Amino acid sequence: MSGPVPQIVRPIGCLCLLALLVAGCGRQAETAPPAEATEAAGPSALASGVAESDYGTPVKDRVATIGLINKRNNITQNIMLKPGESRRVGNVIVKLAACERTAPWEDPQETGAFVQLFVEERASTQEKLSWHKVFSGWLFKNAPSLNLVEHPVYDVWVKDCAMKFPGEEEDPAASASRAAKPKVKSEPAPVSAGDDDAPVEQPAPE
Repeated sequence: MSGPVPQIVRPIGCLCLLALLVAGCGRQAETAPPAEATEAAGPSALASGVAESDYGTPVKDRVATIGLINKRNNITQNIMLKPGESRRVGNVIVKLAACERTAPWEDPQETGAFVQLFVEERASTQEKLSWHKVFSGWLFKNAPSLNLVEHPVYDVWVKDCAMKFPGEEEDPAASASRAAKPKVKSEPAPVSAGDDDAPVEQPAPE
């Protein structure tokens, strides 16, 4: 038998409905990254305004190692990318356009990469989350001050550009390891005491 709804049930139901509405309003739809950050790079973007070297691995086959740090929690990680690839880590997208290093016969030695950094953040407390391109340019391993990433939370830097030049060893790491090992010189066998007094055997006469 159905009767009137007790007065105490109605306030509880209203409170539950209000809590669901507030929770739904608190969630913000995730903004889609810009196409520039995720689409594959074309020929012009791949070169990044720098002519490809006539020697060594083609640009499209090189692999760059990019360091990424979150200054809030001090977490650092390495991101390996080929030119034209991008990687998303939380609300950060790192994109590689090209990487280069000097040939073994060139001096000084340098490694560089053309990197773009996109961050999903608020421009002000009144605005919604949106993606911003905070950096686009060349980074150099041995000269990081030439081009700085000016962002309060995130920073990126180039660590390596894996490529080979004609005449280099198949495994540069193994070659460097062998070169670093000290060479052991062969020493003459020690002479025990009393050997000088021992009679010398004379050859038998013919």
